[in-house]
Amino acid sequence: MIDPTSSGPASHGVPQRSNADILRLRKQLLNPTLSVSYNEPLKIVRGEGVWLYDQHGQPYLDMVNNVCHVGHCHPRVVAAGQAQMARLNTNTRYLHDNIVEYALCLTATLPEPLSVVFLTNSGTEANDLALRLARAHTRARGVIVVDHAYHGHSPSMVELSPYKFNGKGGQGQASHVGVVAMPDVYRGPFREPSEAGRQYGAMLQPAIENLRQQDIATAAFYCESLLGCGGQIVLPEGYLAEAYAKLRAAGGVCLADEVQVGFGRVGEHFWAFERQGVVPDIVTMGKPMGNGHPMGAVVTTPEIAASFVNGMEYFNTFGGNPVSCAIALAVLDVIADEKLQENARRVGGFLLDGLRELQQRHDAIGDVRGCGLFIGVELVRDRAARTPDQPKARAVVEAMKARHVLLSTEGPDDNVLKIKPPIVFSQANAEEFLDKLDQGLRES
Repeated sequence: MIDPTSSGPASHGVPQRSNADILRLRKQLLNPTLSVSYNEPLKIVRGEGVWLYDQHGQPYLDMVNNVCHVGHCHPRVVAAGQAQMARLNTNTRYLHDNIVEYALCLTATLPEPLSVVFLTNSGTEANDLALRLARAHTRARGVIVVDHAYHGHSPSMVELSPYKFNGKGGQGQASHVGVVAMPDVYRGPFREPSEAGRQYGAMLQPAIENLRQQDIATAAFYCESLLGCGGQIVLPEGYLAEAYAKLRAAGGVCLADEVQVGFGRVGEHFWAFERQGVVPDIVTMGKPMGNGHPMGAVVTTPEIAASFVNGMEYFNTFGGNPVSCAIALAVLDVIADEKLQENARRVGGFLLDGLRELQQRHDAIGDVRGCGLFIGVELVRDRAARTPDQPKARAVVEAMKARHVLLSTEGPDDNVLKIKPPIVFSQANAEEFLDKLDQGLRES
């Protein structure tokens, strides 16, 4: 039996410090821009499934950790990594079965012609590499992005992330970047569901023209298949079809950022872009593919991959190593064997229904949206005016933490409760969450 109060490292000589001592040392020794969650930070020492445990053995229901996609410390994933680490870990200049097996299994989940895989260590690396691919293929430099998007923390990705470049410390929009409005049918300019997708998608044309007037041709359109930092927004029907058509007519390629939402989270499909009935030219992925182990990937077409062959090798010391690929293979096996995509569909539907029932009883809930286990609850002060209520959202997060449920907020006004738990999340977990959210909304 594992001791739930044990974090493990103490057996290797790491002292078990108080929260205050850890905070003091973080401030003294670590990146000074690094934040912590909650007014009173938690010290988390163990995870299992949908649960995180503090140093006192107290469990917390994890509603936001889409990184540990198939559950914290899933035994099959852990065993796969342990076994391969005990046998071999090296780079891709040696032949090994794991990397080609993973490429075969991963591309089998994607539509043609997405069939060439580049493995990286993170979603940021994947999106950064994808930019190089797009520019090599199109010989253009401009990029269209969606407002409030976040695509990574490298210099090139900060330039493509309005969430960063228009935020605190940001340097504003670069000349080679075009920004289009979020396709938000709740608070955006277009709200009629049957028309909004086409209307928002058409907004790419003036962005492309604006770049062209500066003698900048458009290389790519970056878009998350569901908008995360934008506030858990589900793209309106037809949006990507319209946007992709505009972008391709201008000679660019279309990228689906699936870093947060891929691998069955949306329930009805394995990839969230499939909900829009489109096939992107490039797909990027990260976070969930290694269940917490650092992995990312770019999958593209043979034609685009061929454009990247210019004499300069792309080599990534750790990308695609045997241990990472063993772990990633185990994640795919667990999703299939435990029917977790279907679980995300079924439990996500139950959760959405429950949240919409709460909406009838709590005026603070202005909108409930999502698919599968990717859900947003937008809190407002005035339903008619749809006025965002950031203080209420923050108070609810703290009230839920006091009830041992971990949530956080997102969106341009930081008023959207983001819900994206590991996809092993059960109906019983959902019932517990809904009951506690009801209490938290009443008391916050």
